[in-house]
Amino acid sequence: MTGTCLKQPQQGGKQDTNIPEYLHPKGVGPWVGYKEPIALKTVQKATSDRRSFLEQQRVTKMSESAHAYVRGNTIRFYEWLDSEAVKGALPCGPDVWICGDCHTGNLGPVADLHGNIDIQIRDVDQTVVGNPAHDLLRLGLSLAMAARSSDLPGVTTALMIEEMIEGYLARLAGRSARVSADEIEPIRRVMREAKARRWRHLAEERIEDVTPTIPLGRKYWALAPAEREALDQFFEQEELHRLMDGIDGQQSEQFRLVDAAYWMKGCSSLGKLRYAVLVSSGTKKRRRYHLLDLKEATAAAAPRARNATVYENHAERVVTGARALSPFLGNRMIAASLHKTPVIVRELRPQDMKFDLNGISRDQAIRTARLMAGVVGRAHGRQMSAEDRTAWTRELRSRHSRGLDAPRWLWSGILDLAALHEAAYLEHCRRYALGEKAA
Repeated sequence: MTGTCLKQPQQGGKQDTNIPEYLHPKGVGPWVGYKEPIALKTVQKATSDRRSFLEQQRVTKMSESAHAYVRGNTIRFYEWLDSEAVKGALPCGPDVWICGDCHTGNLGPVADLHGNIDIQIRDVDQTVVGNPAHDLLRLGLSLAMAARSSDLPGVTTALMIEEMIEGYLARLAGRSARVSADEIEPIRRVMREAKARRWRHLAEERIEDVTPTIPLGRKYWALAPAEREALDQFFEQEELHRLMDGIDGQQSEQFRLVDAAYWMKGCSSLGKLRYAVLVSSGTKKRRRYHLLDLKEATAAAAPRARNATVYENHAERVVTGARALSPFLGNRMIAASLHKTPVIVRELRPQDMKFDLNGISRDQAIRTARLMAGVVGRAHGRQMSAEDRTAWTRELRSRHSRGLDAPRWLWSGILDLAALHEAAYLEHCRRYALGEKAA
């Protein structure tokens, strides 16, 4: 494997002043990754300092907005859900694979192995066989907080929840969605960009260059020697060979590990093992590059159904759930083990993107709610029998709130959760601000 390298920038060249202090060689100013190989012995101590820095980053990201706090705190949602009063108020839907962390940032364009693009669930770390009502509540909370962050009035949130249920039921039954991505400007823009993206866009976005190295900096950190050795051994596993064969249609012997780095990415997952790995395939004259995401799999916060299979290997749980909920994504993933730690290996595709709903208009917010709920409805519905779909549809159309065409339990739950998370977010910010002062 080619070692991860740094080169001191030339006068007037690009400098990344956001690199953590412990990634700077002692006595040297800001450094940035370049393709020329220069040894990096002085920054290998980064490994021992990661956890505290990553926790600081997680706290900072969750302080950005109430919606960011919701996205980064799945555990608080399930703590609320664990009360007997809440459990008694919620309907019990058919046992299916659910996302478990169904917020707006986890839905978006996803490409399959052949480059086809669809809007599907794009992150399933929390997936379990459970109650589909949990996904509806989580998505409803996320949409409500996104509306608040965009300064939309409360009546818009109520209309979003109504449209959310209608969109979910339409796709649950297998009908086409009344709202298409082309009718919502923020989503149309992202879908148009996704269809036009190629490897160079992924390279420029994820590794800042189209050259075959991963430059160290704010997102990508140096590996310890033991980590590099472990990754070399990791790519000898048979599971990796099968993934490589499926990705490129080539025999896995033609693949080689080019470069790797620790990857600071996500919010709730910060602190877990995560690596960006660059691999190549093909001949020297016709070389192709692929970027892989290796992510530690941990226990889900979402409660599983009573009779559901218990997965001792959480990576196997995630991959199985992904293939049920989001086939485009699931077929690009495998479960593996790195130093006895279960990890998910996923090939990153240029077309995989997320939607930015900041500043969304009233009409766009309502249409977005219907569209996103439809994505979840289709993911749930493909796993249900006709009888289960009919019974679940009947349940969702009953017990509506007075003056609101949506289930009472859904609206009441979103109100409780929104109030809980708003208060928790403000307290989080207070503690963060006091911590900043103390520092």
